Amino acid sequence: MNWKEAPTIKKVTCTNTEAEKFLVSNVLTVGKEYEVKNETEEFLFIIDNTGNVGGFYKNYFE
Repeated sequence: MNWKEAPTIKKVTCTNTEAEKFLVSNVLTVGKEYEVKNETEEFLFIIDNTGNVGGFYKNYFE
């Protein structure tokens, strides 16, 4: 997978880290802007706070 080097599709801002099942507050920061590397109907694949590409539900972003 070479998503990390892929061109950025768009940028999104994290609006919340309120997750029912998963802990996302350790890899996302509210108010921070992230580069979207890939997108599906349900998920955004971004470079998170760890510097790696991670898939997150769209409801965390605006």
